[in-house]
Amino acid sequence: MLKTKILRLWPLATSAICGFLLAFLIFMPEAYSKNRSIYKILKDKIVVMQQIISYVDHFYFDIVDMDKIMDGAFHGLMEELDPHSTYIPAKEQENIEELFRGNFQGIGIEFDILHGYITVISPVPDSPSDHVGLQSGDRIIAINGDDAYKITKDKVIKTLRGKKGTPVDVTIQRIGLKDPFDVTIIRDDIPIYSVGAATMIDNETGYILLRRFSATTNKEVKKAIEKLDKLNFKKLIFDLRGNSGGYLEQAAAVSNIYISTRDTLVYTKGKISDANQAFISDPKKGRNDFSLIVLINRGSASASEIVSGAVQDLDRGLIVGETSFGKGLVQRQLPLEGGSAIRITMARYYTPSGRLIQRPYKEGDDLTYYKELYAKDRETKLDSLKQLRPKYKTRQGRTVYGGGGITPDIHIPYKSKLTKETQKLLRNPERPIFNFSSTYATQNDLGFKNFNNFKKDWKVSQSVYSQFLDYLDSDSIVFNSDSLLKDKTFIYNRIKSEIAGTAWGKDEATSIRLSLDNQVSEALKYCLLYTSPSPRDGLLSRMPSSA
Repeated sequence: MLKTKILRLWPLATSAICGFLLAFLIFMPEAYSKNRSIYKILKDKIVVMQQIISYVDHFYFDIVDMDKIMDGAFHGLMEELDPHSTYIPAKEQENIEELFRGNFQGIGIEFDILHGYITVISPVPDSPSDHVGLQSGDRIIAINGDDAYKITKDKVIKTLRGKKGTPVDVTIQRIGLKDPFDVTIIRDDIPIYSVGAATMIDNETGYILLRRFSATTNKEVKKAIEKLDKLNFKKLIFDLRGNSGGYLEQAAAVSNIYISTRDTLVYTKGKISDANQAFISDPKKGRNDFSLIVLINRGSASASEIVSGAVQDLDRGLIVGETSFGKGLVQRQLPLEGGSAIRITMARYYTPSGRLIQRPYKEGDDLTYYKELYAKDRETKLDSLKQLRPKYKTRQGRTVYGGGGITPDIHIPYKSKLTKETQKLLRNPERPIFNFSSTYATQNDLGFKNFNNFKKDWKVSQSVYSQFLDYLDSDSIVFNSDSLLKDKTFIYNRIKSEIAGTAWGKDEATSIRLSLDNQVSEALKYCLLYTSPSPRDGLLSRMPSSA
């Protein structure tokens, strides 16, 4: 009966909604558009929309989720613009804001559901969980006295997150301890770090992995460099692979860290005056006392390309890897009623040499735009078209190209030849390598208090590998031992890195993994060969003569 009443009232509701929209458009402030013809078009289309909604409501054979339909309409509207203008539903908006705000309130753990239990992958450094001594491999078997077995990830987040200063009681089952124990954790502000790792690859080379450009990125990168300073680094590999971007201002600030001269880092041009900006480096905030390589790939986009473009155009360092995404457009996020938002392109950005690196696109054809990014022969096609792209000059006169992402100075394709068996093992949701390694690190005396000694001298023995295979068998994980043996070097490395992660932390785990990263290994060869601590001094420069 209630459903019938709602259905009867729906046409009145849609009429009211459309009437409101029509009135809004009629009296819309002129500031939103200088094109008066747009008002007539919109008035006519609103009438059509009202008719469509009425017909769907009356004739469609099933009950309609109007929220879903309207969200689809909003998505469709934005898709007719460029590929990066988009509609964001309210349910997605909170997560996005949190990611780029750089913090949330909770207990501070990275976790996964393994064998039905909340398993701590790593406590967030300096978080409440870190302070009370939670460790990698710990299982949270109860929350506030309630059994947490087979709990969903969404429910874990809802339960463990909460207002700063509020307590949550958790019961921990720790490897090597017979009985579980209880601990009270006081929730606090938890940072979402954009720096994924800051470590030394060798005695002279520092490495920083940057995942995104959030509100705290500039501070994080500075802190990472300060850490490497204490370790006396002379060369730096700045890894922007897979970094899809973020805040424009943070990209400019990070660029300034590497630029010790007064130069334009990036500038933007749009239709309205607010869209026109120029970011100028402050020499006092920049450094040139170390060699620099920036690693990029096809997943490096937007803010990542701003940084790599500034470094390349100003001859501060080498860009190494694969051609970047090719996103030269700037978006502004604007709020909508009900908590949703749109992200709309308001400007193009240009690198110091004047390059627009945006890839060509056709309005309304996002599929082709993203599909071409993953073509196996992408680099070959880009190289063959290089001479057709606009050419620009760096400060030292090297040729660089616009219209198709950042072309690396040194092209190094990523190589991974793992067997299907090993890939299947890595994709296993129970994370067997992590589980085995964290258990091994907890139950065995590694014999090293110093990580550097462990990295240099400890090796995965045949005995440890056999224990790993026995673990897979005991956990009913089907595997082909002969196939896994083909990737023995990789599996040995991954076990060692996970052990290091449990014993010392994520930075140390990354340091070990990088030894098998072919792009990093190749980049090391060029760190001093071409880069110079004095990039504006032509006499001292060892940059390649052309890109």
